[in-house]
Amino acid sequence: MNKYILLFISFLFFTTSCKQDVNNSESKATAENPVVLENIRPLPKWASQANIYEVNIRQYTPEGTFDAFAKHLPRLKNMGVDILWFMPIFPISETKKKGSLGSYYAVSDFREANPEFGTKASFQNVVDRAHSLGMKVILDWVPNHTGWDHVWIKSNPEYFTQDADGNIVDPVDPQTGKSWGWTDVADLNYDNANMRKQMIDDMLYWVNNHKIDGYRMDVAHNVPNDFWADATSQLFAANDSLYMLAESEVIDHVNNGYFHTIYGWALHHMMNDVAKGKKNVNDLHNLLVERKSQIKQGSMMNFITNHDENSWSGTVEERMGPAGDAFAVLAMTIDGFPLLYGGQEEPLDHRLEFFEKDNIGFKSFKNAKLYKTLLDLKHRNKAMGNNEYSSPLIRVGDSEHIYAYMKEKDGDKFAVMINFSTERQQVKLTESVVGMTDLFSGRRVEMGQGTIKSFDPWEYWVASNR
Repeated sequence: MNKYILLFISFLFFTTSCKQDVNNSESKATAENPVVLENIRPLPKWASQANIYEVNIRQYTPEGTFDAFAKHLPRLKNMGVDILWFMPIFPISETKKKGSLGSYYAVSDFREANPEFGTKASFQNVVDRAHSLGMKVILDWVPNHTGWDHVWIKSNPEYFTQDADGNIVDPVDPQTGKSWGWTDVADLNYDNANMRKQMIDDMLYWVNNHKIDGYRMDVAHNVPNDFWADATSQLFAANDSLYMLAESEVIDHVNNGYFHTIYGWALHHMMNDVAKGKKNVNDLHNLLVERKSQIKQGSMMNFITNHDENSWSGTVEERMGPAGDAFAVLAMTIDGFPLLYGGQEEPLDHRLEFFEKDNIGFKSFKNAKLYKTLLDLKHRNKAMGNNEYSSPLIRVGDSEHIYAYMKEKDGDKFAVMINFSTERQQVKLTESVVGMTDLFSGRRVEMGQGTIKSFDPWEYWVASNR
């Protein structure tokens, strides 16, 4: 069967399944009707309270090299970064490339390094130095397509999707039958068993030979689930402490144990809408409750920006105005893995070019202190754990403008209150918030049920007992 028909059927099944999950979430939670997971996939202990930092090597420094980036490792370690996610480091195809430098996601060889960035030895130096500092490294992998001069194009054209005339085609939207517009890449044919095997072998190459700690899988939602079942089982067999992130919001990707984390796109778009006044805190909370009911293992990744959002949708300032820091606090304290995009600590005030050389332009690191404070808290407070190491979020204030919540685990607890509006607002506490210290002022916190607390527009407050 054509892979696009399979993908469309999978999409319909997923949509129906999600609807059933939401409608029946209470009954599924009962002992009489337990949820049976296809594959239990625990989160590695090392990632229990970890965060992710996305690295865009080309734009990170004026040089745009591995060696130049390596100089930032001690700074990132000090800020509290745990997992370095490197956008694709592989050679970029010249054929049909966009712009003068092309897209990182138009790969010409999965086993080599982009000479623009340096050698495999210089990349290995980054991995080794990151490991020596206690950080982990995951690679951005591109399983859905390759560039037009990828080594497989000549050696194995059958690895690619072809039209009725035998011409290799670029990726097609399975719902419309039309091209996505990614004309600089060739679509891979997942009906071909040999291609699948070679893809997995290339993934294993970086795990076995370069000691990377996992993958972020690009366009994971367009790759068949049976491939993920096979690929991830082999990857975990090679190293059972790998961390796997999918560019996907397909709940089965975590529930079936293929990945530890998927994207929180719905939350990201909700945050943009709240910033524009189109949605409020109740909408935000209901979304979090809904996604919690759907996910039986694993978690979402929470973010206010990343390489796609920055380049194509706009900077944090463009999308969220003065609310950026407030939403960053939310993304770092609710359930799920928090993501920082390289430059976010500056903050990144312009859209980085995607197909040309650009530069983040680090100068002041204005937001680094805020992020360090929050990441340090995540490391030391068990209530801020990820996945099965997490704890339930309890709403402690009734307001459509101020999101007030608390989490507690093994004696550790923290509370957060954020005014998500353009006006000064008040919230009346429905639960006591006591025995903690204000993270930013250092003052002791003792607020009983019924306490009224006021906040300026986009003001945030965080307290913890450790």
